[in-house]
Amino acid sequence: MTILLVTAPQGREGDAILELEWALERVRVKGTDWRGVLIAETPLPKGEALEKLKNFETQAIQRVVPLHLIVPARWDEIERAVLEVAERIDGTFAVRAKVRGNKGLSQRELEVKLGSLIVEAFGLKVNLSDPDYTVAVEVLGKKAGIGLVMRGELLRFDVVE
Repeated sequence: MTILLVTAPQGREGDAILELEWALERVRVKGTDWRGVLIAETPLPKGEALEKLKNFETQAIQRVVPLHLIVPARWDEIERAVLEVAERIDGTFAVRAKVRGNKGLSQRELEVKLGSLIVEAFGLKVNLSDPDYTVAVEVLGKKAGIGLVMRGELLRFDVVE
């Protein structure tokens, strides 16, 4: 099961859902409490799902972030999940966080503390400008999506709003 966090322009979520259904065929898409933010689940392997989306002519999908786990948005849970995905890193890395609807967590603090945790645990090198892997932390209120994204797997599309 591949989990994708997908963003679309506010008000265009319905278009993005249709595009995900056309591109991936077998997908279940749920809205979130945040306008323009969707969670898609597909039985396709991550690489195949991303390839289909890369080759799809989108009008509404802005960003696609593959996620491995969704955990409660608490420090201990996020740390555990990040260490779990980080053990697969074999190169340089960066931590990128986006916090929506959770005043208890800070984007900058997540990036710095989790980056330090990974360096301590695995002795890996940080590269903020062009990492081999990005540890994505997407906080949506009481839940946090954690993903290990290889170079080229984070999809961004230019969408006319």
